[in-house]
Amino acid sequence: MSPNQNRTRIVVIGGGPGGYPAAFYAADLGMEVTLIDLDENPGGVCLYRGCIPSKALLHAAKVLHEAKEAEHFGVTFSKPQIDLEKLRAWKESVVSRLTGGLGQMRSLRKVKGVQGRARFLSANQVSVEKTDGATETIDFDFAILASGSRPMAIPLFDIGSEKIMDSTGALELREIPKRLLVVGGGYIGLEMTSVYAAIGSKVTVVEMMPQLLPGADRDLVTHLAKSIANDTEKILLNTKVVEVKEQKSGIKVTFEDKNGEQSSDVFDSLLVSVGRRPNSEDLGLENTKVVVNKRGFVEIDPQRRTAEPTIFAIGDVAGDPMLAHKATHEGIAAVEAIAGKKTIFDKRAIPAVVFTDPEIAWTGITETEAKEQKLNIKVSKFPWGASGRATTLERNDGVTKIIADKDTERILGVGVTGVNAGDLIAEATLAIEMGATVSDLMLTVHPHPTLSETLMEAADVYHGHSAHFVAKR
Repeated sequence: MSPNQNRTRIVVIGGGPGGYPAAFYAADLGMEVTLIDLDENPGGVCLYRGCIPSKALLHAAKVLHEAKEAEHFGVTFSKPQIDLEKLRAWKESVVSRLTGGLGQMRSLRKVKGVQGRARFLSANQVSVEKTDGATETIDFDFAILASGSRPMAIPLFDIGSEKIMDSTGALELREIPKRLLVVGGGYIGLEMTSVYAAIGSKVTVVEMMPQLLPGADRDLVTHLAKSIANDTEKILLNTKVVEVKEQKSGIKVTFEDKNGEQSSDVFDSLLVSVGRRPNSEDLGLENTKVVVNKRGFVEIDPQRRTAEPTIFAIGDVAGDPMLAHKATHEGIAAVEAIAGKKTIFDKRAIPAVVFTDPEIAWTGITETEAKEQKLNIKVSKFPWGASGRATTLERNDGVTKIIADKDTERILGVGVTGVNAGDLIAEATLAIEMGATVSDLMLTVHPHPTLSETLMEAADVYHGHSAHFVAKR
């Protein structure tokens, strides 16, 4: 079969949260766009196998947790019954509704969708192996590479066992293992820990580093660590897995602590969540001038343009942080550059959120990073034990902190641990982007009683006159 040849202004490779917003924005600007992805509708890993299904399951976990905790204020429920098949179907319906909606948005914008795998033939041409077996060749003026990332595979765990899952497998929710080992104390591992612990698994978490969530400040992780410790069987820090064997009773795992001492345990299932790697292989990039670094990331400039002038790269494949919202804004910057607008991707703050219970969120610079850079900072914290709204929710397990330049009061970073921290962090991100000072935040009237007040209260603490908390002097 001879390939079908056609031309488009922009070809976007990858339909995730970087790719589809870029394609839609380009179409809104009047450009002819072709969007190539393996899935029928846009959405990518985030909607199909990541952000959205995990948050759906985390919502279910939160409901279970709140039902259990309600007894503290006099409300008692019967023991919840979990219909695993119905829970799985509900999660999939959420995914279907959202991806189906994006399919409609693609049609309304007249973005051509091609379902298949793309490879660059040159700086102006791609070949697509379509899922129906056909091949299509597309000539383009510009390409935006948004191929995303995948769970990192570790040879140690590649023993051919169905009892060993990555994050994608964990979201399928095939069963509720009696004993589950989560390898990796990062955000994905801890979110899945929250889900499986809530639905009935006895979970053990093993992490090589001395704390959970190695990228977050320790004082933000403290409240979560307590919650995770209550919900899990064990948390093994400074510990690595050195051997994995399948046997009749389950998966036998051998651990080694920081002193070199070994111990073993048996689990029904393992969830390996030790990071993600960019999808930069098998894309035909060798047929272009695109440069891929040692970590597998495509090298780009501030406009997200690669070393090949016609090819841009955004999202996970273009470097850290591997976050959906970062990919979206990179896509906008790339399209604007193609449209000839004066634009660069230069964000002072990109928020990160861990959707555990309690949630952890931070934006801008962390306190750890500020100290490593020897910045002259002042840090203020407002504990949620002093928050009226947190108390009414029986959720005082939180803290809000501000990292500011000591000389100018300019806000450099904010961290929040607590209920809905992911929603609260947006205000802080805007404050950093706008160059706001701590006084600006302090003088902004916040509604009472709300959790958003904790940001204002942290600013009050900075100036030493919070009405509800007296910091140590």
